[in-house]
Amino acid sequence: MNSNNYYSIGVFQPIVKQEGNRIMVSLNTAQIMEEKPLFEKVIKLCEKGEYYSAMPILVSLIAKNPSVSEYHRILGQLYSIDGKNEEAINSLIDALRWDPQNHSALTMMGNIYFRNYKDENTAKKYFDEALAQNPDDVTALVNYATLFLMSQKYAEAKQYFEQAYSIDIHNPNAAYGIAYCLNQQNEVTAGFEYAIHGLKHCKKLDKEIYTALFNLAKALGEKAIESNIGNYLIADFKSTLESASGIAIQIEVDDSISTFAKIEFAESHQRNYHLLKHKSKKGLEHLIMHELTHLLFAVQAREITQQMLFISTQENKGDFYRDLNKHKNLLMKQGISDESVIKYFNSIFNGINLQIYNTPIDLFIEDYLYNNYPSLKPIQFISWLNILENGKDSVTNKEAIKLSPVHIYQASKILNLVQVHHFENLFGVDLMNDFLPNKFEQNMANKFYEEYLEYREDKEAGEEYELIQHWGEDLKINKYFQLVPEEEYLKRLNPNSLLQSIEDEPYGAFDPVKEKQVDEFIKSQTSETLNLVIVMHMIEALKYLKKMPIPDIQKIAMEIALLGAHGISTEADKKYKVANIPNQSLTGNQLLAYFYVSFKLALPAILPELRLPYDKEFEMADGWIER
Repeated sequence: MNSNNYYSIGVFQPIVKQEGNRIMVSLNTAQIMEEKPLFEKVIKLCEKGEYYSAMPILVSLIAKNPSVSEYHRILGQLYSIDGKNEEAINSLIDALRWDPQNHSALTMMGNIYFRNYKDENTAKKYFDEALAQNPDDVTALVNYATLFLMSQKYAEAKQYFEQAYSIDIHNPNAAYGIAYCLNQQNEVTAGFEYAIHGLKHCKKLDKEIYTALFNLAKALGEKAIESNIGNYLIADFKSTLESASGIAIQIEVDDSISTFAKIEFAESHQRNYHLLKHKSKKGLEHLIMHELTHLLFAVQAREITQQMLFISTQENKGDFYRDLNKHKNLLMKQGISDESVIKYFNSIFNGINLQIYNTPIDLFIEDYLYNNYPSLKPIQFISWLNILENGKDSVTNKEAIKLSPVHIYQASKILNLVQVHHFENLFGVDLMNDFLPNKFEQNMANKFYEEYLEYREDKEAGEEYELIQHWGEDLKINKYFQLVPEEEYLKRLNPNSLLQSIEDEPYGAFDPVKEKQVDEFIKSQTSETLNLVIVMHMIEALKYLKKMPIPDIQKIAMEIALLGAHGISTEADKKYKVANIPNQSLTGNQLLAYFYVSFKLALPAILPELRLPYDKEFEMADGWIER
């Protein structure tokens, strides 16, 4: 043991003398008191990357006390960072002259000779000496491993990286090195695990290694997508679910769906099989697994009668439109047409409901996939990253922000931020600043995520629905949807209420049961049998409306649409007043005829969204008028 090192105070070494049986240790305390604060300042400046501010202080310290090895070592590091390799070597030689066992100086010498002079043999001598002085020097091990890595000697490199990692599992450089070597050996799953482990332990200032780990994780993800592992996982999961539920699962390509993948439960669609649809786009294995996990959770909830249906009635939509009435006026003052406003409001109503329904459940789903399918993780990483990038674009686009109702925009952004939290938790990638959140949005997202984490610890089947309700209330969007027990909902549906049910929701809704019923209703109404009552009322409507300018017809269409928000009854004694059709009281069937005709004439692009099954009736009525 070097006795000077034993009695050292930080970088300050004493003078040690032996006189007979006595050891005399003398410290220049005045010098220590003077130099220590300055040296600490140098260290802090270097940690912050302010190297040019640190250098003159260091030079002055060396001038006062040239015997401190660490002063020379750090100065050599600063010269190296500045690209002054000769000056760096000279400073490091001085550091080793005053302390030949300064393994950090030895490691730096090895780095300079290898990286800048490509002198592998000289570099190895310095690395070997550094490790002889301190076999547990992680920095030396990582740098020695990097020498082998750059020479494409992956087996040797991996050995030294693993030795460093065993000493400090939080070292991102060691994790990166192992991941890189594993990638070269096509061990994708294992390599990805090390890459995300490194990402989780990167400090904010480690931008270079963070970027390297992030890019490596993406490369491993792309490699996993190119392999066939995702399809094997899907086949295995599908088989497990079919056994658990006792119901077959069909998976089919359907490029007409609005999302990349969707699951239709057998119970909700009155089939004897579950149907999973997905687009033909490459790399959707994660999203297919995601939808299968939706099914798994539904099966688990159904077993204890906790399965809930997320529905949105026309009453919910009416509340939404009333809340946005002022915003509608603002948009129209900007010259945006009625047609565009309706389409826009429909899209954000559907969008925010889908988001509040999916976000809490998605957290549990991604957690389940992450913990149960390690070989899916690289694919999950790429797929989820793309989803978050799209979410970021939607909540940071300046034009979209201008058009959006404030409370809807903010709710959407907060729900995106919750996903961002979970992505960082699982993969170590922090995307928060990319979403430009304000303090309120961050605080709400933090609160939601902490609540999720409480449920996550001991989640029971169906508890995800509690989060949907809680978050909907906190975001003040809970009146735009309903959560109802599946069993209760299915019992109260009957054929006699079907037509009224459809009329109550002329724009369609988030009701998975009604989707099937609407299709069947439309098929029945578009058979050879026409609704002659509607035909006669359409002839009347055409005669009345065709005399009007298009803007006036649009006003009638909008007014009837708002009336429809409260339901349209076809009972004989029920009458409706339409302000823009003065001096008339309309029956429910008359109102439906005017509803269809007004949109057909003035807002035809929106007509398909109404799903009113009267195309043949209109064709006959219009033909009659033309005669």
